[in-house]
Amino acid sequence: MRFKATSQTPSKRGQPEHRMQVALFKWAKLAAATDPRIGLMFAIPNGGARNAIVASKLKAEGVKPGVPDVFLPVPAGEYHGLWIELKVKPNKPSPEQQDWIRKLILAGYRVEVVYDDWDRARRLVEAYLRGEGPF
Repeated sequence: MRFKATSQTPSKRGQPEHRMQVALFKWAKLAAATDPRIGLMFAIPNGGARNAIVASKLKAEGVKPGVPDVFLPVPAGEYHGLWIELKVKPNKPSPEQQDWIRKLILAGYRVEVVYDDWDRARRLVEAYLRGEGPF
């Protein structure tokens, strides 16, 4: 699992991706007023430091390592839905994330890794919902 059994708070290294995701969902909350499909977007609670008890509970509940950060369960164009993995350079998708990305693409989903810019993720969601191709 991606869970780190610790009582410490997440490291500073993880905070930029957290801030990107928070900004994306602040926008989504507002944007859902004009496009309710955006309100269906949700986060996957996979990463971050967890104590051993919480990590064990999440694993037992079916949380799996490598699942992308965000999912928009709305079909558009040829895709069944949009998955987004948020990264801050120089971070790259882990082997588990790469495996999930490959499998999701084969299953008919659009999957994008967005680096360093929550607004790029916003533009991706908007383009996806318009049925536009790769971003």
